[in-house]
Amino acid sequence: MGNSYAGQLKSARFEEALHNSIEASLRCSSVVPRPIFSQLYLDPDQHPFSSADVKPKVEDLDKDLVNRYTQNGSLDFSNNLTVNEMEDDEDDEEMSDSNSPPIPYSQKPAPEGSCTTDGFCQAGKDLRLVSLCMEQIDIPAGFLLVGAKSPNLPEHILVCAVDKRFLPDDHGKNALLGFSGNCIGCGERGFRYFTEFSNHINLKLTTQPKKQKHLKYYLVRSSQGVLSKGPLICWKECRSRQSSASCHSIKPSSSVSSTVTPENGTTNGYKSGFTQTDAANGNSSHGGKGSASSSTPAHTGNYSLSPRPSYASGDQATMFISGPPKKRHRGWYPGSPLPQPGLVVPVPTVRPLSRTEPLLSAPVPQTPLTGILQPRPIPAGETVIVPENLLSNSGVRPVILIGYGTLPYFYGNVGDIVVSPLLVNCYKIPQLENKDLEKLGLTGSQFLSVENMILLTIQYLVRLGQHQSRALAESMLTTSEFLKEISYELITGKVSFLASHFKTTSLGDDLDKLLEKMQQRRGDSVVTPFDGDLNECVSPQEAAAMIPTQNLDLDNETFHIYQPQLTVARKLLSQVCAIADSGSQSLDLGHFSKVDFIIIVPRSEVLVQQTLQRIRQSGVLVDLGLEENGTAHQRAEKYVVRLDNEIQTKFEVFMRRVKQNPYTLFVLVHDNSHVELTSVISGSLSHSEPSHGLADRVINCREVLEAFNLLVLQVSSFPYTLQTQQSRISSSNEVHWIQLDTGEDVGCEEKLYFGLNEYSKSLQWGITSPLLRCDETFEKMVNTLLERYPRLHSMVVRCYLLIQQYSEALMALTTMASLRDHSTPETLSIMDDLISSPGKNKSGRGHMLIIRVPSVQLAMLAKEQLQEVRDKLGLQYRFEIILGNPSTELSVATHFVARLKSWRGNEPEEWIPRTYQDLDGLPCIVILTGKDPLGETFPRSLKYCDLRLIDSSYLTRTALEQEVGLACCYVSKEVIRGPTVALDLSGKEQEKAAVSENDSDELLIDLDRPQSNSSAVTGTSGSIMENGVSSSSTADKSQKQSLTPSFQSPATSLGLDEGVSASSAGAGAGETLKQECESLGPQMASSTTSKPSSSSSGPRTLPWPGQPIRGCRGPHAALPPVVILSKAAYSLLGSQKSGKLPSSSSLLPHADVAWVSSLRPLLNKDMSSEEQSLYYRQWTLARQHHADYSNQLDPASGTRNFHPRRLLLTGPPQVGKTGSYLQFLRILFRMLIRLLEVDVYDEEEINTDHSESSEVSQSEGEPWPDIESFSKMPFDVSVHDPKYSLMSLVYTEKLAGVKQEVIKESKVEEPRKRETVSIMLTKYAAYNTFHHCEQCRQYMDFTSASQMSDSTLHAFTFSSSMLGEEVQLYFIIPKSKESHFVFSKQGKHLESMRLPLVSDKNLNAVKSPIFTPSSGRHEHGLLNLFHAMEGISHLHLLVVKEYEMPLYRKYWPNHIMLVLPGMFNNAGVGAARFLIKELSYHNLELERNRLEELGIKRQCVWPFIVMMDDSCVLWNIHSVQEPSSQPMEAGVSSENVSLKTVLQHIEATPKIVHYAILGIQKWSSKLTSQSLKAPFSRCHVHDFILLNTDLTQNVQYDFNRYFCEDVDFNLRTNSSGLLICRFNNFSLMKKHVQVGGQRDFIIKPKIMVSESLAPILPLQYICAPDSEHTLLAAPAQFLLEKFLQHASYKLFPKAIHNFRSPVLAIDCYLNIGPEVAICYISSRPHSSNVNCEGVFFSGLLLYLCDSFVGADLLKKFKFLKGATLCVICQDRSSLRQTIVRLELEDEWQFRLRDEFQTANSSDDKPLYFLTGRHV
Repeated sequence: MGNSYAGQLKSARFEEALHNSIEASLRCSSVVPRPIFSQLYLDPDQHPFSSADVKPKVEDLDKDLVNRYTQNGSLDFSNNLTVNEMEDDEDDEEMSDSNSPPIPYSQKPAPEGSCTTDGFCQAGKDLRLVSLCMEQIDIPAGFLLVGAKSPNLPEHILVCAVDKRFLPDDHGKNALLGFSGNCIGCGERGFRYFTEFSNHINLKLTTQPKKQKHLKYYLVRSSQGVLSKGPLICWKECRSRQSSASCHSIKPSSSVSSTVTPENGTTNGYKSGFTQTDAANGNSSHGGKGSASSSTPAHTGNYSLSPRPSYASGDQATMFISGPPKKRHRGWYPGSPLPQPGLVVPVPTVRPLSRTEPLLSAPVPQTPLTGILQPRPIPAGETVIVPENLLSNSGVRPVILIGYGTLPYFYGNVGDIVVSPLLVNCYKIPQLENKDLEKLGLTGSQFLSVENMILLTIQYLVRLGQHQSRALAESMLTTSEFLKEISYELITGKVSFLASHFKTTSLGDDLDKLLEKMQQRRGDSVVTPFDGDLNECVSPQEAAAMIPTQNLDLDNETFHIYQPQLTVARKLLSQVCAIADSGSQSLDLGHFSKVDFIIIVPRSEVLVQQTLQRIRQSGVLVDLGLEENGTAHQRAEKYVVRLDNEIQTKFEVFMRRVKQNPYTLFVLVHDNSHVELTSVISGSLSHSEPSHGLADRVINCREVLEAFNLLVLQVSSFPYTLQTQQSRISSSNEVHWIQLDTGEDVGCEEKLYFGLNEYSKSLQWGITSPLLRCDETFEKMVNTLLERYPRLHSMVVRCYLLIQQYSEALMALTTMASLRDHSTPETLSIMDDLISSPGKNKSGRGHMLIIRVPSVQLAMLAKEQLQEVRDKLGLQYRFEIILGNPSTELSVATHFVARLKSWRGNEPEEWIPRTYQDLDGLPCIVILTGKDPLGETFPRSLKYCDLRLIDSSYLTRTALEQEVGLACCYVSKEVIRGPTVALDLSGKEQEKAAVSENDSDELLIDLDRPQSNSSAVTGTSGSIMENGVSSSSTADKSQKQSLTPSFQSPATSLGLDEGVSASSAGAGAGETLKQECESLGPQMASSTTSKPSSSSSGPRTLPWPGQPIRGCRGPHAALPPVVILSKAAYSLLGSQKSGKLPSSSSLLPHADVAWVSSLRPLLNKDMSSEEQSLYYRQWTLARQHHADYSNQLDPASGTRNFHPRRLLLTGPPQVGKTGSYLQFLRILFRMLIRLLEVDVYDEEEINTDHSESSEVSQSEGEPWPDIESFSKMPFDVSVHDPKYSLMSLVYTEKLAGVKQEVIKESKVEEPRKRETVSIMLTKYAAYNTFHHCEQCRQYMDFTSASQMSDSTLHAFTFSSSMLGEEVQLYFIIPKSKESHFVFSKQGKHLESMRLPLVSDKNLNAVKSPIFTPSSGRHEHGLLNLFHAMEGISHLHLLVVKEYEMPLYRKYWPNHIMLVLPGMFNNAGVGAARFLIKELSYHNLELERNRLEELGIKRQCVWPFIVMMDDSCVLWNIHSVQEPSSQPMEAGVSSENVSLKTVLQHIEATPKIVHYAILGIQKWSSKLTSQSLKAPFSRCHVHDFILLNTDLTQNVQYDFNRYFCEDVDFNLRTNSSGLLICRFNNFSLMKKHVQVGGQRDFIIKPKIMVSESLAPILPLQYICAPDSEHTLLAAPAQFLLEKFLQHASYKLFPKAIHNFRSPVLAIDCYLNIGPEVAICYISSRPHSSNVNCEGVFFSGLLLYLCDSFVGADLLKKFKFLKGATLCVICQDRSSLRQTIVRLELEDEWQFRLRDEFQTANSSDDKPLYFLTGRHV
């Protein structure tokens, strides 16, 4: 407390000063006494301390305090401390002779695995009366049902069955010692000890268990059969201390029950001071709720200051006195009890005095102390008598706050007093560790003792004064309670005195008569509706017929999504994706193909209509494919449901839709989700509003929680009630609105959000007309009235005064100028502006004023009275008065509806305004009623928001901030950037903001993204654009959409949904402005607004109510409304000095939550909304009636349950959340479509030449090739696959005749992005790991971790002649796939993989094993072939590198893996294909041997395998449709087929074993009948092949290769005379997969010198041997191939674009750049080669040539002069040997400097090559 002697206070002096201060406060009528702290700490003469006066150390007292108050974590009070239920403390009896502290009781720990939840027995059965009240409970004869109380559950009674012999009779006698009881939960019987029984029912006691103490009530059944709490069990004999022999029964009798406070906490219509739950939790006193009841505070009595407790256990709240209390304050004067007979009722331990003389009037005698205060005995039988007429005399019940010490016995009319534990509950500080204290910046020595804290509190309470105490009392009522109180006051006529006071005007005239007189004076005429002065009158008929000019500024029917909304929608989407990717299996996005939704809103008719408008204007129903364009408008209504009594049936219909459509993802949007979040249970128990518990019943019902296809999105501006310790939403599932930092340049956004923080900060702008105001004059008037009417709720008084203020202001401005001085200037100027603005032009537009009156009855009263005054004054055509009642539709007079329609122009005859935004421009007063504002959006013509009624009843953060939220809106940039100019006074006539139509600096915002090649989830290629407008309105996707950010305004366009609207242009230009915030200074410099064009370069004012010009592109200012607050609200909202948050942020966040502890860190004023959420989640608890209260800690796991598919969207009020979540629905659907779509390559074949048809004619309809005719076809060596468009051409004789220029042009283009197209996946697609469905679940999933070990690892060894060594591969074979393999009988050794026979014909299988090499695509590889194979049996092997095996095994646990040896970890795809083929041939031989033993011929074993890429997604079949008329070209029909269909068809090819390779063509959208003319081609096949391992035994893949390995293999296969056949009527679609696969290595230096090195160019991939060149960390072969692709100009200059003279390549095809052609020649004898007679080659490429290449072979070929040679070998010595062996030096000239190596270190075995020139 700032005192340097903390912990050593001079106790006597402190307490004396405190007492004196309290006494002075109570006595004084005017002067406020000096605060206690200044008396104690600021006195100049500090006396030395004497040891006798020193109090025990605070630490010691603290320990003592903690011992007493927090043994079980909290100080508990019984459920209802009503005076008839208090009983004595048993411990007092037994320990009356001793002042020793209680003996701590340690309970035996519960057996392992048993339930320890409060209210349940150890068997986990519910014992709470509230759960069992309707149950039929069988009990043995002689047993009774009694209620036990657990200190941890003060609000509940636990039901037990006890043998009645062990219970007392009515006189408290004859109970047998001991105990016998049964558990009625689990049925366990025969508990012989109460200790054992209390353990079983989880009482968790901190004191010795005693039946007398914990068995409280008999339980009785009512006539309806409901089990309920009966009379107290009378454990004590004659416990009243009367001298008379006969004493009253303590069981409640009829005489008591009439005055006893019932369960729900109210008696005779009065609030009892604390509610049931408040008392139970001890929480209602926090957050500004003090400790007085709704009555005036009781006079304070004397309180014990003894540092020792006067009771002896932690359960003191339920203890009662038997015999004299142990301790007395040293100076208390007991007074003499009056011997008056009456009912004796024990109450808890605090004792106010009974005497009648003035309190503390006598000096308090001081007793010398020796360190510790000694108790003094009390005379026996000290009592206090409650007078019979107390209640009728005082009108309220005194509240006795339990503080410190013991209470006396009360006699007499005890029902008239309330004993409340609220005060002492404030000081229940949980025991804190030192580390927790450090976090709070405290030390243990800084705590005051409880008695001192209570005394200080009392001092502050008595200094509050009358208004504050009234405010305190009112603030303790919940909103519902104070509205009931107001209703009660109005119904019972308590307001009649106040009402009669306001029957006369401030000048003393009779109001009604005065108005009659004014009406007679005016006659039949009325004030002109618009375009005229208030003095001009017309007839009512004339007034009704006046038509205003059409409003040109209405843009209501368009709907824009603005950038912040788009960003937030994407945040929501990415959070949904995060849930799906979390691994919790709670959301499977791949399962859904459609999005449907329902929006649940609070009970507000306007809000329903507003939401419907947003849905209709956004086009979301059509975009989601839910409704047709024509019917969407009518059908929208089924998507918005109001939380009223009809919701149950509507919601059941919705849930039926959810269940019936498992492939639709439903989104349940709970808008304004903080409203009425009460639990179903609390709603059914209390007789509260019908809306109680409805949201809970819907949102938290089991069906919603369990529906796997339902997302719940809760949306709130005030989410604090959803952010408690019991929150059902994970903090990671909260999506917060993007930080609206007005300091940053918002670029193209023309409007900025103006919210609560901006209102608070605006007070520091120094403008003369502040936006946030407090009407001081009004507040003074209120205070005067409150003193005169102390019994009425202050809101009633405020409302009557406000009605009078507005009535008299109207009269003052029209007929009685003398009343001007009696209206507050604030009210007068508002009304002046309201009624004068329509008169200034022909449009008739004006402002809106909101008067917020929460009580419906008061609001109706206000409307009637103001309407009467308006009509009598003839203003009924000038402005409208509308009652904004949430439960009813808007009601607007027909002549005003006609005016609105004429402004709008094209509305149908039956149109009526349904939302507040529809009232834009209408001069009107909206009296907004209802418990809470519910998120309704107001038009931009809203200019004033009167919140003068929002006072002390609104002292929670949500309640206060949501009221000011009414005024939040989007405003012009200038308001925030240059407020002093934009908002300051200007008496000048305003000029029109004339802006030329063709504004030069129109901003182009490219909100459309180009069509995505990726399948990234938020990609939005396709019909629905990102900026949210439905597909019907979007431009061509290549076009940039130019959004002109016109101030024509996002407001009316409803884009920034909830409140973009508010406040921009209103009435006509050229009007003279009033004093309020109406005019604007010269326009800001062009840095903040668009540059003025030539026609508007002069100075301009930006008017509040500016009339825009059609086509206007410049800003007319949208300004924030003016908010008038009560003093209480203003002091909280207007006091922001620094930080982002106003002072209201430190209030209790919501009435339905409570602080965990009164000792907590303050909310930092700079906290972001994310940080605030974490703060509230740590420091607040849901109260018992809150819907989240039941989400308690799971006793087993110690965690709370978050609903995994629930999200929370939070953002400031009116910021645009509705538009954002509608956009979210749209992009969610788009994403699901994207998940059902795939981007496939769509490219035409290259190097095609359709001019010549195939030499051998083929009949078109043949399903299979004929081997005889097919073998006569020539092989087309040209590569047609478009992925090879940048590769070297393969030389053919035709190529020699092609013009070089043409080739040159087509080939020199830049490397291009490959073309893709998005197509829908079909039921035959191959999938990656992100696909899940019921059918392929078994195929994909592993049910548990144990499944991983169900696979076994098998080594498989064979020798390879090519590698020259034995190769050991590993198979990982799941148990379910072992049937495909043969194992040895003994040791389970893998022998071979089973192969079928050529003759097998099984329609439910394919014969060929499918091998898929895959790298880097464990998630994205399309390795799920279940659907592609139509679910039939097949053998699929994934071929993976050793280091990637664990990842593939994790994602594909049910797949067979073939793991390549570690030496191939860095190898290319050639190695995988080489090993697959080698293994397959080896396996074929093994199977032939095995089956031969069974009598099957070797050639009968199936020799084919399928080798397929991991990006093959779909297969198609094509057929040519003959044209109906001759000149048209034949069309091509295509349809999807399964992989099974394709394979079975190809496998059925006649004489198939004579073909080496079979394949299919690539799909392209441009496939023509021309390309299908020949059903079969003899040409290259790629990516998906059937390979005959038998025929190709001697043709190997080059295992070194990274690129073009298939072209190389095809050329070698063909030159060996083998047949390659392509089926042209089938095509393959390949997915564009962005990750993994044959990616380039990132080439880095072997030794990194510095991090930031320039990229290494391909020409640096080689170097001279032994040079100082940077060596690279990449495989030699990879460097060589990449170098050759880019080095054709250097290596083969003569070959560039010279296709007649290709480069001769012997036995290999390597890509040496697209500018060069390669002539492939095989050196093998009898091989078929291209005819190259007469060809002069421009170069020679010899790559790792073998012994078949000899000098004789090379001498057959001719070379151009200057042709170049490149010889590549494994090392330097073999390079020299090759040159010698091939006699190359005879014809080629070499230089020493022409020898190179790949830039590898010698460890990495570089490749060497030599270049030379032909001589």
